[in-house]
Amino acid sequence: MNKWSIEYYVDDRGVMPVKEFINSLPVHRQANIFRVFDLVKEFGIKLGQPYLKPVSGKIWEMRPGNSRILYFVHTGKKFILLHGFTKKTRKTPKQAIRLAEKRKTSYEKRY
Repeated sequence: MNKWSIEYYVDDRGVMPVKEFINSLPVHRQANIFRVFDLVKEFGIKLGQPYLKPVSGKIWEMRPGNSRILYFVHTGKKFILLHGFTKKTRKTPKQAIRLAEKRKTSYEKRY
């Protein structure tokens, strides 16, 4: 069975915003995120809630603890990680979704 892969979005300056977000977190929160990554690689989109949830159109969120990582699924079995943040409110902030959508468009133009 082919496993799923995870890829970090890279902006025009070579920055990986999600990787930087993860690196800024305490080790125990990073461990939570990497545990969810392992589940995602194993089960892909079938993993479902509480780990994966749609937030708008083609943008979804991974939900490790109170961290959120917005992503989309690209051709093949690939999760493209677009934006990461710490959840502070019940709803995903609209500006976070807009930023993820902008990065998705940018990614699709390049690939």
